Amino acid sequence: MMDWSRFFKRTVSISIDCCILFASWVLAYYLRYDSLELIKDESFVLSFMAVMLATIVVFSLSGLYRAVVRFIGLRSMVAIAAGTMVSGVLLHFAIDANAFLYSLSGNLNYVFFAFAGIAGSRLLLRELVTVSGRNAHHKVLIYGAGASGRQLLLALASSVEFRAVAFVDDDPSFHGVMIRDVKVHAPDCIEAVIKKYGISRILLAVPSASRGTRAKLIERLEPLGLPVLTIPGMTDLVDGKMKIDELQDVKIEDLLGRDPVAPVPSLLTANITGKVVMVTGAGGSIGSELCRQIILQSPQKLVLFESSEFALYEIDKELTTTLANQQLDLQLLPVLGTVLDQQRLQQIMQSYHVQTVYHAAAYKHVPLVEFNVIEGLRNNLFGTWHTAEAAIASKVETFVLISTDKAVRPTNVMGTTKRLAELALQALATRQQSTRFCMVRFGNVLGSSGSVVPLFRKQIKKGGPITLTHEDITRYFMTIPEAAQLVIQAGAMGEGGDVFVLDMGEPVKIYDLAKKMVHLTGLEIKNKQNPHGDIEIKITGLRPGEKLYEELLIGDDEKPTRHPRIKAANEVCLSWNEMQALLSELSDASINYDLEKIRALMLSAPTGFNPTDGICDLWWQVNKSM
Repeated sequence: MMDWSRFFKRTVSISIDCCILFASWVLAYYLRYDSLELIKDESFVLSFMAVMLATIVVFSLSGLYRAVVRFIGLRSMVAIAAGTMVSGVLLHFAIDANAFLYSLSGNLNYVFFAFAGIAGSRLLLRELVTVSGRNAHHKVLIYGAGASGRQLLLALASSVEFRAVAFVDDDPSFHGVMIRDVKVHAPDCIEAVIKKYGISRILLAVPSASRGTRAKLIERLEPLGLPVLTIPGMTDLVDGKMKIDELQDVKIEDLLGRDPVAPVPSLLTANITGKVVMVTGAGGSIGSELCRQIILQSPQKLVLFESSEFALYEIDKELTTTLANQQLDLQLLPVLGTVLDQQRLQQIMQSYHVQTVYHAAAYKHVPLVEFNVIEGLRNNLFGTWHTAEAAIASKVETFVLISTDKAVRPTNVMGTTKRLAELALQALATRQQSTRFCMVRFGNVLGSSGSVVPLFRKQIKKGGPITLTHEDITRYFMTIPEAAQLVIQAGAMGEGGDVFVLDMGEPVKIYDLAKKMVHLTGLEIKNKQNPHGDIEIKITGLRPGEKLYEELLIGDDEKPTRHPRIKAANEVCLSWNEMQALLSELSDASINYDLEKIRALMLSAPTGFNPTDGICDLWWQVNKSM
C-alpha cells in the first residue's frame, strides 16, 4: 500500500469515506425509525448523494486527504469533526421535512456514526502502518545524534524500508539520551547494540565531518560486516539539491580520507577572470570539470573545443543551465574540431582572441592506446604540438597541458606519448617567450571514464566477480574537482616550460579498495578461506603496458611552490632543434605506419620508456607477417 501513488491513495480514501457516510446515514435512519422504506425513495437518495459530495469537498479543503497516515493526529480529527458536522447541517436542509432529520436524535446519530467511522478508519490505518514499521525489513543504526541525525530520524518515521532503533555518537554528552524514544549509545557499545536490536544497516549522519574524520569512522565500521549508507553532504542539503533521507553509498573520497586544501584565490583568477579561455577536450572528465570551475571565476568568454558532438552538446547544455541558474554573465562558445587541425585551432583562437588555453584533449586509456599506437601518438603528441603552435601564432598568453603520472618512466605507449608532449612544450618554451607553457602532472581521478571505482560498484551490484589485474597494484587518487582546481592554480605559476606535480597523497592498494567496497555493502569476500562468501575478486593479469605502481617525479629534485599541494619538478628537456628532428621522424613513421620505427624512436628519446610488452597494435599484429 505504501508503494501506491498519491493520487491512487486519495482515491481509495475518498471511496472509503463515501461508503462510511452512506452507511452512517442508513444506520442512523434505521435506528430512528426501525425501517428502511424511505431510503428506497430515489429523490431521498439523490439528495443525500449531493450532501455526501459536499462533505468530501469540505474534507478535501480542510487538508484531510493530504495528511500522511503515519502522522494523523489532532488536526485530522478536527477536520473530520468539522466535516461531519457540516454534513449533518447540510443533510437537515437537503432532505424532506417528513424525513427523520426533523428528529434531532436522528441527525446527531448520523454525525456521530460518520465521525466515528471516518476517524476510526484513519486511526486503525495509522496503527497498521506503525506496526508494519516496527517490523520493517531493515532496522538501522544512525551514527551521529546531532541535528542531522535527528532530522534523519524524523524523516525515517514515514519509511517502511528503514526503522531507526539506536543512535551512536562520539560525544559523551549524548550517551544515554533518548531522542524520540531512540537511545544514544557510545561507540564502544556498537557491536552489542547491533546484536541486541538485530540491526542490518548503519546510516552515517555526519555531513559536516571532514573527510579525514569520516575515513577513520568508516575504518571502524568496515569490520562490522553491515552495509553503510550516508546522508548527502552538507552543501547538497543546504542548497536544497537533495533531501536528508536520500541515502547514498559511501563515497570513495571518504575512504581516502583526504581533505582538500582551500585554494589560493589569486591563483584561481590569474589566468581566467576577465579573459577569454579555451578548453580542449571540454567534454571529457577533466575538461568538463575545468569548465565548471572556470565559469565560477568570471571569464569574459569560454571556448569549449571538443571532437565529440555528443560530449560537446552535454557540457554546453549543463553549463548553459548553470549560467542561467547562477546568473553568470559570460559567453559560451561550443566549437567542434580536432586538435590535429592546426588551421582550425588557429582560426578559433584568433577569432575569439583567446588568452588562456587548458589542453585536456588526449587519449588516456592505456590498453586502447597500446592497441592503437599511431592514433595515440597523433592525438597525444601531435595534437598537443599543433595546439601549442596555434597558440603561439595567436599570441595566447598561457598554455597549460594536463599531463599524467603515467608519463614518468612509462611502460606503455600512452604514458610515453604524454611525456613526449611534455618535451615538445618544454622545447617550444625555449624557442619563444610570447606564450608561457606549463604542464601539470597528476594521477587517477575518481569518477573519470574507465575509473575502477564505478566499475567495481557495478560488478558488486551484479553479484561479482570483481576483476582486478594484479593483487599488488597501487594507484594515486584524487577527486575531479580538486584536480581541476589545482590544475588552474598550477597554471598560474611558473615562468615557462615548468612541470608541476600535484600532491596526490598516499598511493592506494586497489585490492584493499575492492575489499572495502564489498564490506561496506554488507557482503563478504569469496575466497578459499571463505568459499561461501558473496563476491569473488578475480585476478586477470596485468594488461599490455600496465604498471604495478605509478610515480609522479622522474628525479628527486622537486621544489615547493605557493601552494602546499603543488610541487615544481626539474627534469630533462630537449632543445627545439632536437625536438623538431624527433617530431619529424615520428611524423614520417606514423604516416608510413612504421610501428617498429616508432618503437625505436620512443626508446631513443629521453622519455624513460621501458616497455613490458612487445608491439600490441592491432593493425600491426595482423599485418606484421605480410
